[in-house]
Amino acid sequence: MQEFKDKVAVITGAASGIGYALAERCAQEGMKVVLAGINLENLVQAEKSLGSIGATTLCVQADVSKAEDIERLAHKTLDAFEAVHLLVNNAGVGTGGSAWESTAADWQWVMGVNLWGVIHGLQVFVPIMLAQDTACHIVNTSSRAGLLPYHPSAPYLVTKHAVVALSEQLYYALEQRNAKIQVSVLCPGWVRTKILECERNRPAELQNEGLDAVASPEREAVLQYMRQALEAGMSPEFVAERVFEAIRDEKFYIVPDPEPSPDIQARMESILQGRNPPALQLA
Repeated sequence: MQEFKDKVAVITGAASGIGYALAERCAQEGMKVVLAGINLENLVQAEKSLGSIGATTLCVQADVSKAEDIERLAHKTLDAFEAVHLLVNNAGVGTGGSAWESTAADWQWVMGVNLWGVIHGLQVFVPIMLAQDTACHIVNTSSRAGLLPYHPSAPYLVTKHAVVALSEQLYYALEQRNAKIQVSVLCPGWVRTKILECERNRPAELQNEGLDAVASPEREAVLQYMRQALEAGMSPEFVAERVFEAIRDEKFYIVPDPEPSPDIQARMESILQGRNPPALQLA
């Protein structure tokens, strides 16, 4: 996509963080913006903020883990704007610890949002874009964790790797059809977002009943490290700018960190040379 004015963008997880920054960037380009998210109050506030800069918006409450919510999102988008040109599958959460310590509820919630949310978005919106037969772009938000072998949360790591693989498969499948749809996967490192507050949106049926709410010293140390890393991370606006550059350049892998990650290189070299996974910093 080279032209954005009057085109339609649909963004999940749009109320804050990277999602909101991308919505604001879309509005600055003159796009019509559909804001989707699970917290209606936050969505309305985001819509109000975009309205102050003259954006044309639509606010849709949606749980991306539910296919029917994404189908409703598509219907509302087409009813309001008759098309969709940019889809950003951005909603994401993180919780849990090691593969065996994360509960079934942890796995279900993170898989539902981070992976099934992207799958639902693609299953609903790709056919619409194909039928339009016009220039479109899809951005799936993964993480630098999706390129590395370790993250403190196994469910988070697994879903972010899956989003990279899913995006790669989508890229080639669309290329084989000569479709007018470009694909990017966003893999940022630390970004100043509210992801550590995501538990507030966790469904009641996926809460961990009966577990001690007080984190262990080890878990608290990890959380403190992550809080500090997030505070020192990139701004969402910086990431949004890198995303738009990638859309214009039809660039697939978006790794917006200002400095190259030696950890990514070390992992790739270990795979190619048959070595065990390298020692890493948290991602």
